[in-house]
This record gives sequence, structure tokens and C-alpha cells, in this order.
Amino acid sequence: MNLSIAIPDSSLADESTILYKTKKISMIARACAIFKINQIFIYQDGKQNKNDLALLSTSLKYLETPQYFRKDIFPKTQLLKYAGALQPLNISSHLTTSDQKMIKIGDTRDALIINYKGKKFLDIGINKLIQYFGKMKSGTRIAIQIKTIQPELTVKEISRKDIKDYWGYSVKERANLLSILSTWKGKIILTSKKGKNFTILDAKKMTEPDEPILIVFGTTNKGIYDILGTDIKKIQNAKIFNFFPNQATQTVRLEEAILGILSIINIHNYNYIK
Repeated sequence: MNLSIAIPDSSLADESTILYKTKKISMIARACAIFKINQIFIYQDGKQNKNDLALLSTSLKYLETPQYFRKDIFPKTQLLKYAGALQPLNISSHLTTSDQKMIKIGDTRDALIINYKGKKFLDIGINKLIQYFGKMKSGTRIAIQIKTIQPELTVKEISRKDIKDYWGYSVKERANLLSILSTWKGKIILTSKKGKNFTILDAKKMTEPDEPILIVFGTTNKGIYDILGTDIKKIQNAKIFNFFPNQATQTVRLEEAILGILSIINIHNYNYIK
């Protein structure tokens, strides 16, 4: 499945400290990695969430970045004060070795283009720089594949679309939710306890044919109807579903909703494919 999610910049409003906010972001990122989310859209929900937006966006991008060049991309900042509380994603692009002897022809990994003594090189996490002759600018992150090991290590640049393994999510910020929904090319699932109960038949309709699916979340204190208001009637190709019928709690927290809903969609799609 080609899944993306949209969450508001008020997603962290129910947490009182940066540490708790950071831990919540970690749970969101882990759920997205488990279920192979392609894009995480963060939409603005008012003007009072500027600091939370920066924390949410920066931390999600930090977690998705391979560990071996995080320091080059993310300078020291208070936003990452509690980065140690972030649980690693352990996705394929992160599970690489720094031992050059362990590298095999055909291996794929991320690389960062850096400047060194007036020339461009690639940092691929092996404590050895590889000269880069491509057109991309320094500071750009690219995907590469190992071409040769002996007599020297050489690589070729490849498209992330050509990588079979899940290679992480991208994070995109948007001014409002409607701007995302009005330009989305695919199906849209709006999550709300006011929606229709999600069924096996709904799962089949939503996952066939294999169109991109955007799953939209509100927050603990503000649901989709509150966020969109009358604009909800303008959205095309969207369905409103309740994934937690007969819930015993008054609310479902965002990190719980993301993990629960992605689990439900995943198991229904898996059973359908089988």
C-alpha cells in the first residue's frame, strides 16, 4: 500500500514538557515506520503552535535520518535537547555497517554530499569519503548503490523509487489541512468517531485499486469536523470512518489512533491480498 498521513501542528498540545512531547513524537515516528508511511504532512491548526510545529517537524526528520550523518544535518538545538529519548526506527536505511570489509557489491545506503578541500565527496557512513562527480549540491542527501569494492570502493547514484525495501518517510509542512486535501491525488480517509464504522468491505474498497491513500487525523481535543468546519463538504474522494466503535475511553490519543488505525488497515489489506 501507498500510505501517507496528515497530522496537525497541535498534535503535542496535550503534553506539558518538551521531554513528554519528544516521547510522543517518537511513538508517532515508530508507528509510521512499522507500517511504511511514505509522507507525513503537518498542517497548521491555528497560529499558536509555532514552537510545537518546529519540534514535531525537526524531530520526525531527525529520526528518519541515518545516524551516521545526523550531526552534519542537524546542528545543536534546544529542539533536540531530549533526542536521547527518541527510539530508533531500525529501518533498512539505518541498518548499515561502518566496517568497510562487510560491504558487498549491490548494497544500498544513503549518502550525504559534503565539501572537503574544494571538492565534493560522499559520506556513506564508513569513515572514508568517496569523491562525488554528480550535479547535486553539497548538503544534499542521495541514495547510492555499491558498484565495486576492489581495487577501490565505487558507487552509483540511484533513485529511492528503485529501492525495494522501505526507505523511510518524508516530512512536509502545509499552511492548512484543506490545502493538502484539495491537491491530493488519491483516496482520503478522514478519521472521526462521528464517521461510519470501518468494515472489511470498506477496507477492500479503499485498498483496491492500489491508489495512494491519505489518512487524516485530528487531535485529542479537536476532531476533523472542528478543524475543517463547513469545508468538509468541499473534499472530493474522501470517506469519514470511525475505527474505534464502542470505545470505553472518552478520547483516543493521537499516537494511539495512528498505531491502531494503521494496524487495522494493514491487517485487512494483508488478508485481502492473501
